Amino acid sequence: MTHRNRLRSAWNRVGSGAIHRAPRKWQPWLSDTGSLTQKIENIIGQKLEVQVLRDCPQSLNSDESRYFHFKIRRCRVREVLLCVNDIPLVMAHSVIPTLSSSGSNHSILRLGTKPLGAVLFAKTRKYSKPKSPRDIARLDKSSVLWKKCSKHFSGLSSPLWARRTLYRLKGHPILVNEIFLPVLLNYSVS
Repeated sequence: MTHRNRLRSAWNRVGSGAIHRAPRKWQPWLSDTGSLTQKIENIIGQKLEVQVLRDCPQSLNSDESRYFHFKIRRCRVREVLLCVNDIPLVMAHSVIPTLSSSGSNHSILRLGTKPLGAVLFAKTRKYSKPKSPRDIARLDKSSVLWKKCSKHFSGLSSPLWARRTLYRLKGHPILVNEIFLPVLLNYSVS
C-alpha cells in the first residue's frame, strides 16, 4: 500500500501521456507552457498579488536535486502565493541554486513581491526559456508539497495537481513548482 501511495505523487513528464490521467478540468492549467501569472491575469482581468511565504537558503531534497543532476546542495527556496483579492489561487515553490542567483542574475532575482514569472517570461529577455523537463504530479497527503500547502490552508482536500518546470535564466537553472489550489477552478480557461 505504501508503494501505491508513493506512485500517486510521482512526477511524470507531460509528453509521457501523464496529462491525460489528470482530470479534464485541470489539463489546460497543467499543459500550458506560458507564464502562469500572465494566463491568470488575462483570465481574471486584473493583476495578481504575490504573498511571499518564505525566501531563504535551504538544502535540496533528493526529489528536487535530481533536476540538477545531484550536483547542487545549497539553494534559495522561494515560496509564494499568487492571489486575487487576497484569495490564493496557486502556491509556487521555486528552487534557485546559489550559482543561479549570482553575477548578473543577482539584481534580476531580487524579486520582493514581484512574481518570478515576470522575470522568466520578460519579453526583453530571450535567454530565459522553458527547458525539459516539464512534469506534472498528483499530490496526495503524503507529498512534501501538499504538506507545505496544508500549513497555509485548513481543510485542504487531496489530491492537488501541480506542474514542475526547469527554466534557465542566462544559462543557470531554476526549478519552479506550481501547485494549483481548488479555488482556481472558479475561473474558466479560455
